[in-house]
Amino acid sequence: MSTSQINTAPTRPRGIAHGTSSSTLADVLERILDKGLVIAGDVKIKIVDIELLTIQIRLLICSVDKAREMGIDWWSSSPYLNPKLAPATVQTEELNARIARLEALQQASPVMVSAALAEPVLAEPLVATPVVVQRYES
Repeated sequence: MSTSQINTAPTRPRGIAHGTSSSTLADVLERILDKGLVIAGDVKIKIVDIELLTIQIRLLICSVDKAREMGIDWWSSSPYLNPKLAPATVQTEELNARIARLEALQQASPVMVSAALAEPVLAEPLVATPVVVQRYES
């Protein structure tokens, strides 16, 4: 038998075959935000058929416009995310009263203003209110 008869099997290209079309990360994100993506899952912890903990996870990823199409716009009616709906707090009232006092003192005498600034500002620490910034393009 000659060597030409032994090696007659066709040679195949080695490696992984890739598709002809590819997507960039920007394309994938645009598609997810345009169409939406839902991830759902349940985690249950049981010992001897006694359920100790159940966690149900529901995650929706989409654009603001798509969420509004689906009727989801909880951020516009939440007092924690919309400062226009936030209730007036005691701290705000205290600050407004102090500003009014300082403005009245400033008109009376500039020396009295520096003495008034030595007072403590608030009895309680300030609590930050989260703000959602939304950008709409037409």
